[in-house]
Amino acid sequence: MFSFFKKKSPEPVLDTAPDLPVVQPLVDPVIVETETELSVPPAVAPGKPSWAQRLKQGLSRTREQLGKQLTGLFSLGGKIDEDLFEELETILLTADVGIEATQTLLDQLRSRVKKDKLTEAAQLQGALQDALITLLQPLESELDISTHNPFVIMMVGVNGAGKTTTIGKLAKFYQAQGKSVLLAAGDTFRAAAREQLMVWGERNNVTVIAQDGGDSAAVIFDAIAAARARGIDIVLADTAGRLPTQAHLMEEIRKVKRVIQKTDPAAPHEVLLVLDANTGQNAVTQVKTFDDVLGVTGLVLTKLDGTAKGGVIAAIAKSRPHPIRFIGVGESLDDLRPFVASEFVHALFESNPS
Repeated sequence: MFSFFKKKSPEPVLDTAPDLPVVQPLVDPVIVETETELSVPPAVAPGKPSWAQRLKQGLSRTREQLGKQLTGLFSLGGKIDEDLFEELETILLTADVGIEATQTLLDQLRSRVKKDKLTEAAQLQGALQDALITLLQPLESELDISTHNPFVIMMVGVNGAGKTTTIGKLAKFYQAQGKSVLLAAGDTFRAAAREQLMVWGERNNVTVIAQDGGDSAAVIFDAIAAARARGIDIVLADTAGRLPTQAHLMEEIRKVKRVIQKTDPAAPHEVLLVLDANTGQNAVTQVKTFDDVLGVTGLVLTKLDGTAKGGVIAAIAKSRPHPIRFIGVGESLDDLRPFVASEFVHALFESNPS
């Protein structure tokens, strides 16, 4: 179950000046204890497809756009020439790999052709997979939550990227590792977001800190204080979605981060940007803008199962490299897992599971 923090007159804590006052946590008088002992569900239900199978299935649309075309190109039995490279360039660009990443991959392939004296088009498929893995591996970095207690993860992103759903999945993921989790309903602009987070909290059997309306920073501040008092391992803090072009809202979320730092100068310990893979190259712009404002430390790429634009991961790797902590390929609680470059690339080229 969850706890619902409700304050009749929440004090605003977002500043209008550079120096913020220290906000006192409002914990003891308003805590309502309703959660029960943590129960960790199994990571994969009996009879459920493995993660490798779900990843292949989830990437089916990108594979249709990228993997199948590449396999078709390389299986024609032709020679390696400039016409082949031009067709390869077109395929990569239409899969949202991006200009910079495409050029990098083509340069690496040309170098490999020269070094290994490759002559047949069929020989390029393995070479391209190797080049993709080399490009993406620097983004493969699982989040280390052992450095602070509680470890505070601030979730940010544009409207509709899937922040709240991702929080629910992350709560389940960390519970499966034996960690205790507390959720902060910091999206105070949308009542539906708060209610959705409370449903996730109930489903995962964790506490949710929330209030009717009020101030996002105050909710997150109280959540951190509550987590510290209870010895909770991880705080997952939701925030309201905002577009990178909304300068006033981007400045507001910067202030939310500064309020969080009043509880711990090192917090938030992870600023996790949630990206919808359907946005393609726009995801690169989002990474740049949120990073400039907040100092993004990790990425979550969601909805890969609903798009043919999964190649945007390569664009991010080249133009704005940040660790991709998790990728999402489905709706269930188990369909969010740490990003592994080799798994991702192999799933792009292999056929659908039976």
